[in-house]
Amino acid sequence: MLEQLTMRQIEPKAPQPVITMLPRNQIAAQPEGLAQHEVLARRAAGQGNTAPAPTSRTYRQIVVENVFTFINSCLFCLGMALALLGRPLDALISTGVIALNILVSVVQEIRAKRTLDRIALLTRPTATVIRDGRAHALPPEQLVIGDLLAVGPGDQIVVDGTVIGAGRMQVDESQLTGESQPIPKQAGDTVFSGSFCVSGGATYVAERVGAQSLAGQITAGARAFRRVLTPLQKQVHLVIRIMLLIVVYLEFLLVVNALIKGTSLAESVQISTIVAGLVPNGLFLSISVAYALGAVRIIRFGALVQQANAIESLSNVDMLCLDKTGTLTANRLQLSGIHALGSAEPDLAHILGIMAASARTSNATSAAIAAAYPSEPGRLLAEVPFASARKWSAVALNAELKSEIAENVIENADSQFSILNSQFTGIFALGAPEFLRQAVGASAAEWQTIMEHARSLTDQGLRVLLIVHHPDPTLLEDRGDDSRLPTGMTALGMVSLRDELRPEARATLAAFIAAGVRPKIISGDSPETVAALARQAGLGADIRLVSGLDLAEMDAVQFSAAAAAGTIFGRITPQQKQQLVQTLRQQGHYVAMIGDGVNDVLSLKQANLAIAMQSGSQAARGVADIVLMQDSFAALSPAVQEGQRISNGMYDILKLFLTRIATVGLVMLSSLVIGEFPLALRQGSLLNLLSVGIPTILLALWARPGRPTKGRVFQQIIHFVITPVLITSAIGLLLFCGSFLLLLQRAGAFVAPLTEAQAIMFLDAARPIAQTTLTAFLVVCGLFLVIFVEPPTEWWTGGDTISGDWKPTILAVGLMAVFAGINAVPQIRVLFALAPLSWIELGLIAVSLAVWLPLVRLLWRHRLIARFLGIHRPAKD
Repeated sequence: MLEQLTMRQIEPKAPQPVITMLPRNQIAAQPEGLAQHEVLARRAAGQGNTAPAPTSRTYRQIVVENVFTFINSCLFCLGMALALLGRPLDALISTGVIALNILVSVVQEIRAKRTLDRIALLTRPTATVIRDGRAHALPPEQLVIGDLLAVGPGDQIVVDGTVIGAGRMQVDESQLTGESQPIPKQAGDTVFSGSFCVSGGATYVAERVGAQSLAGQITAGARAFRRVLTPLQKQVHLVIRIMLLIVVYLEFLLVVNALIKGTSLAESVQISTIVAGLVPNGLFLSISVAYALGAVRIIRFGALVQQANAIESLSNVDMLCLDKTGTLTANRLQLSGIHALGSAEPDLAHILGIMAASARTSNATSAAIAAAYPSEPGRLLAEVPFASARKWSAVALNAELKSEIAENVIENADSQFSILNSQFTGIFALGAPEFLRQAVGASAAEWQTIMEHARSLTDQGLRVLLIVHHPDPTLLEDRGDDSRLPTGMTALGMVSLRDELRPEARATLAAFIAAGVRPKIISGDSPETVAALARQAGLGADIRLVSGLDLAEMDAVQFSAAAAAGTIFGRITPQQKQQLVQTLRQQGHYVAMIGDGVNDVLSLKQANLAIAMQSGSQAARGVADIVLMQDSFAALSPAVQEGQRISNGMYDILKLFLTRIATVGLVMLSSLVIGEFPLALRQGSLLNLLSVGIPTILLALWARPGRPTKGRVFQQIIHFVITPVLITSAIGLLLFCGSFLLLLQRAGAFVAPLTEAQAIMFLDAARPIAQTTLTAFLVVCGLFLVIFVEPPTEWWTGGDTISGDWKPTILAVGLMAVFAGINAVPQIRVLFALAPLSWIELGLIAVSLAVWLPLVRLLWRHRLIARFLGIHRPAKD
């Protein structure tokens, strides 16, 4: 998919001039907007908007945050000290390995950034600008002071300005003020960039742009990129901090030991560099790179990640809340039929056509009606746009009827509305029947007949709306969500609409259920309509329906129980949707919410993971962690697997890092007893590169999906790490000491004591051999652990569950061959400070491995150490 995207390269922009604000009386407010020459003149005068702040890290930030970490800085300083002390090769090898890891991280993250930044252009907000009397959809940076902009439901207000004209709208300014209550705006009111139009529509004139806008002032001192720590990142940070404390203590012991023994400064710096390398600062970088690569991977499925923690969130989701309209269905409404109540259907059709044509604000419902019954607009006296909180819209009209329709209505003595001078006047409202009940002056029996007719339609999966009328148009006033209809209205009829179920809905819901994720459908439509569509999507017949009207009468305990038990929630207001998501989170669920409209914004903000449709409102996309680029939530099924893949890969990497660190740390600590440091600096660098450096990069790429056993991750890591740490460090230390003893025997030290000069010469000759023997053992053990962390067959299980993947095994065997090749080539061997080994040392290594391999496997299989620690047996995936 990436190859098919052809997008222009964004060139670096020159520094923007200082932006000034024109006096209000100089702002163009003509209905046709600015002319093109005026736009160019104002931009040349520095009155243009600036490009939006970057949503991801800059190239400089990526380089700085990867290179100049605390540990890296310490290691680079130690490397410089080694070079100044006459150990340039040691400095080059140790810092070279670090530089290689940094280079891989930087390159991968820059590649991911470039891809994501190009794709992110598709989700940027646009503005509808009126210039030269025509509407244009433009990016915000092309606006200038004085531009005339139009907004409708779900549109983002991209610059500060003042509303002009007769339009009215409800605006969500919660991203600026923190208050979620919509604020009414009409002519003369100020609107602010960063807010959203919730309902209604209006035009406004741009007055303050760039840094002088309210949003620009609020964010002037804030960074464009904010790193949000995920649960896995928090665990890694904890590991790094613990290891940092341990390393500081080890450095303290080594300083004391060096002072007692009189160790040279160069050797002390070398040892300090090895110990400092135990801090696994590469873990956090590995997670950042894994998240970036995962984000690039799931783009091909049609999902754009806007927050890094969304990848991990996907792997933790166990409750999926989704809106019906636009999510489960394609939001392509078609009028199924009209159902007159006491009046002729042609009259009702004409009324519906005039209502749809006269309304200033449009939605999918009015568009479907207008397509079925095209008509000329009437004279609009007042309007209350549709709002999810009310579930109805209304217009006050004075419109002429077609002559043949007027005559038909006048002759109809049972007509439900009055006709005077071939005109009809009054309030016409369209909405959910339950929400219009208080306004309709019908008896209980009449209302029951209406509702029975409506239920017969909703049981077919149709959306049913009631049309009601009141003859006095002066009683309608737009007060936002507090708008009220007059009582005594007459029910004229009903309209039924059919929505198209998304073709991928059935398979996707089945995949989520199979993965242990429980879906809940939350909609503003009637529960019966939603339930009929849910059954078409494959949900079982045992689904439980809950109505928002019933939820409104429940206390907190009853609401919590209904939230847990319900599957279909209908006639739900945005506030109830938000409360449902909040309640599910309080019950311990990890909740993902999928929505596309302004009415979903509150619940999207409340969810652990917010997912929006690309074709949905800018408000929904603005708060989403993931945007579905192809409007298909089928993209989430492979994306969940990708999130699980990343988490599993990072847990494997964490196991290898902790095992290597703890093993080398114990060997170093134990070596203080015998007075000889077990590893040379270049040997430690080679050990890190072969046992964790290369394998961890590839394990992250090869990781397999599958949910980790909930609540068992820590136990699984401890179970894997403790056993090889104890066995490897113990056998390694014995091997190191045994090598010295064999060399002493071969030197005849047990026959005749060595003089002081001979002892010094012996140690200088024997130390590299013993260190090389230990290095070889630790490298092979570390590569065996790569096989154990992803067991290809049942024989290798014990530390982890079987994967059946042979790639890590082939990698481990290949790296063993690489290490053997390094030892076989004298020039490369010297480069890493390795000594040639005799058959005796090789035999010792083979015997040690022959003991280590079955012993570690046996202890893992019988879980002896895990039982001693009281760790329960992890459940199998």
